[in-house]
Amino acid sequence: MSLIRIIINADDLGANTQINSAIFNLMSRGLVTSATILANGPALQDAIRQIGDYRACSFGVHLNLTQYRPLTEAEAFNEIVDKNGDFSGNLQNVHLTPALRKAIFEEWCAQIEKLESYGVRISHIDSHEHVHTIPHLFAILKLTQRRFRIHRVRITKNIYSYDLPIESNMLLLKKKIWNFALRNYYRTTTASAFTEFSTFLKVAKDLQLSHGTVELMVHPGYPHAADEVAHLQSPWHIGLPFIVHLINYNML
Repeated sequence: MSLIRIIINADDLGANTQINSAIFNLMSRGLVTSATILANGPALQDAIRQIGDYRACSFGVHLNLTQYRPLTEAEAFNEIVDKNGDFSGNLQNVHLTPALRKAIFEEWCAQIEKLESYGVRISHIDSHEHVHTIPHLFAILKLTQRRFRIHRVRITKNIYSYDLPIESNMLLLKKKIWNFALRNYYRTTTASAFTEFSTFLKVAKDLQLSHGTVELMVHPGYPHAADEVAHLQSPWHIGLPFIVHLINYNML
């Protein structure tokens, strides 16, 4: 049997104390190996107080442009924040002017700098609602990587289930090109494959895996993720046609 290295990464650490508790509980049991932190999350301080207890896990930055209040102020953000000054989630529908690109770069830098100021050793980059994979933001992502010398980044999703297949072969090709560019422009280490934990469970027995390392995304603490967490706590790897070896992003 082949061996597949798997990273189980919990997103949204710092969003609220319920999510923090759920993530740390799973980490303490060896069921989650990595997490990414929202630097502008309302429960960031609660997360920061606890991450030192989980040295066997990796902690990355969950770059954010769609929720909560930005850490920086810029007039160019007017199109992507609401009347309260919080990110509105409207990023996909906005024209990226030079001023907005500059503001996004400065915001992402501020998010990373805030985590570093608390002593967080940032293992990798991913993002809230996958904004780092938006093609028009690729150059900003690379500038951010260079600025902080971060060489590990989450790829865009490339494993799909039969009930929720990819929309088209053209989209699949675009994803392959983006992942190739991610790895080769400012040399970046990535997992071979990425998908949701729930999607992986649907297709794992039938996959002809050529992937050495797979990242699986989970969202503990959210009501909609109750089934996902239940499966995570089960012997889910028993009976798979390969041996599962859990690792964190620092081991990639």
